[in-house]
Amino acid sequence: MNKTILVTGANGQLGNAVRASVSGRRDCIFHFTDVDTLDLCDAVQLSAFVEANRVSHILNCAAYTAVDRAEDDAEACMRINRDAVQCLGMIAGARGIRVIHLSTDYVFDGRSVRPYREDDATNPQSVYGASKLAGEEALLAACPDAVIIRTAWLYSEYGKNFFRTMLRLGSERRTVDVVSDQIGTPTYAGDLAGAMLAIVDSPAFVPGIYHYSNEGACSWYDFAAAIMKRAGLDCLVMPVATCEYPTRAVRPAYSVLCKDKIRQTYGMEIPGWEAGLEKAVRRIQSPNCEP
Repeated sequence: MNKTILVTGANGQLGNAVRASVSGRRDCIFHFTDVDTLDLCDAVQLSAFVEANRVSHILNCAAYTAVDRAEDDAEACMRINRDAVQCLGMIAGARGIRVIHLSTDYVFDGRSVRPYREDDATNPQSVYGASKLAGEEALLAACPDAVIIRTAWLYSEYGKNFFRTMLRLGSERRTVDVVSDQIGTPTYAGDLAGAMLAIVDSPAFVPGIYHYSNEGACSWYDFAAAIMKRAGLDCLVMPVATCEYPTRAVRPAYSVLCKDKIRQTYGMEIPGWEAGLEKAVRRIQSPNCEP
């Protein structure tokens, strides 16, 4: 029997990456939805949708991700990142639907000196981080058999993200300032989409919290310089300190995630961040790319 998979947040960068990853697959039925077609806070609508379509899996890519705006828009942020996830979890839990939900490194405070493990203490420093942690807790309370994947520094050829911003600035300017004292791992959405689908396809669905990013670590400055080089842009990247580039929300100074658990449980091979960047540049420069 074919799996029937609901992908929420389908118009975001991860949802689009999932859509691209499953193009041509005939072994599963995919339903791609966004807020304009399915309100995850509307229990009646969501319940009717999963019943009518006999949904077996949900890939929850929907999220409020405007980190700075969330500081002044906490109610909307919590509605999407906590309340909608709770509603989804209650419906999925009652029907035995397998859920894969995306969370973030922002649940941590960024003060670690080694890669974060899944059982490390959480301590979000922003409204966004607090809302994502609340979503994790609400989902596990309603649907204990869910899989939660925390990721970091997500980018793709779709939508608004650091990668696309650097490509734009690199084509417009001779220099660009980028913070050099925040350390993490750029995560290509195409690779993350592949990891989610590998869990769907796995013969064993093992619930729990997992970490997934590309391998390696760098600063935002390093990432920006690599983008310019890979894209062939003649733009000089200048390192600056976080204190020179104030933002409304606090960013974790250290966001490297330990991937041992997901690698061992699901037998995943995780590409390095440079390999992910090469794929992103190649795809965005393709004449068939529709960002």
